[in-house]
Amino acid sequence: MPFYHKLGNIPHKRHTVFRQANGELHHEQLFGTIGFDGMSSLLYHLHPPTLVKSIGGKVDLNPEIAQEKDLQMRSIEGFKLQPTDDYLDSRVPVLVNSDCHIVLASPKKSLTDYFYKNADADEVIFIHEGSGVLRTQLGIIEFSYGDYLVVPRGMIYQITFNTEENRLFIVESFHPIYTPKRYRNYFGQLLEHSPFCERDFRGPSALETFDEEGDFLVKIKKQGILYDYTYGFHPFDVAGWDGYNYPYAFSIHDFEPITGRVHLPPPIHQTFETPAFVICSFVPRLYDYHPDAIPAPYNHSNIDSDEVLYYVDGDFMSRNHIERGQITLHPGGIPHGPHPGAYERSIGKKETLELAVMVDTFKPLKMTKQAVELEFKDYYKSWLA
Repeated sequence: MPFYHKLGNIPHKRHTVFRQANGELHHEQLFGTIGFDGMSSLLYHLHPPTLVKSIGGKVDLNPEIAQEKDLQMRSIEGFKLQPTDDYLDSRVPVLVNSDCHIVLASPKKSLTDYFYKNADADEVIFIHEGSGVLRTQLGIIEFSYGDYLVVPRGMIYQITFNTEENRLFIVESFHPIYTPKRYRNYFGQLLEHSPFCERDFRGPSALETFDEEGDFLVKIKKQGILYDYTYGFHPFDVAGWDGYNYPYAFSIHDFEPITGRVHLPPPIHQTFETPAFVICSFVPRLYDYHPDAIPAPYNHSNIDSDEVLYYVDGDFMSRNHIERGQITLHPGGIPHGPHPGAYERSIGKKETLELAVMVDTFKPLKMTKQAVELEFKDYYKSWLA
């Protein structure tokens, strides 16, 4: 997020002597993006963050593609994914390209036996079912149903879940995640017409600082390979930090919908952006109020982008027979629109209670072999009367 935040103890000036209570120096770490040109935070560790005791085996996590080139509308039944104990094992990529991976997960157990760092991608973790605490080097964030957790690449974290029933929709982005620039002024402040404001974003709180020596396993993903690194000190030994690069939470329930007299296009739902794709939030809202308005979306051609919708809750008015956790993919190059009857049904309706997350990518998405096992066959025929 492009606003300043800090926790713990920090010195008056950067890169100056800053001693611990025992007289030893704190160890600075600049945690930044895009070289030295992007957002960054300055961390003060009790011990050097470079003390690696051993490097173990590696596992290839690169997704297996079912079909390299495809032009077919498809649907994936996300809740058919069986729950798995381990957090990383539960993460199943279903739609991927060189800019992002769209991942489903249903972890039964908390991530507490080891630490995780995604050095490839920023992560946007949408909490469909479950609640708990995200623990990071920079503090904790409590989360619950409907929260987006935005975790910058390179951030070491753990997750504690309150139950064994957890459903996550994850977007791994190989570009930094930002709020849309049209919502911000040239100082970075969110403008009055934005569908959210700074009050809606929850940064880390209650910084947890551990001064512990031992063997601490950090699983690091880089170029799709998962490496086992054992460090000599607890990764969460940060005594203080400040800056702009940190994890945060935003609830889909805090997204304020933009409405109009006639149907407005999907960009009004935009929540996050990158140069390669956007993430949008469809939330309960009043319908269009022109006396002759047709609230259902008009047919439109995806010429330049693939459209992915992840259905969270409610009755999605433009689709028939949609279940919670279902994903639809409408590829660029062919038109799509409301299902038979939806256009007519929407006339005269006053509101919708739908809740969904949309991802629009400029590069084509490819289905993985795991996604084929979850696919709702013949979805492309569902527009036949």
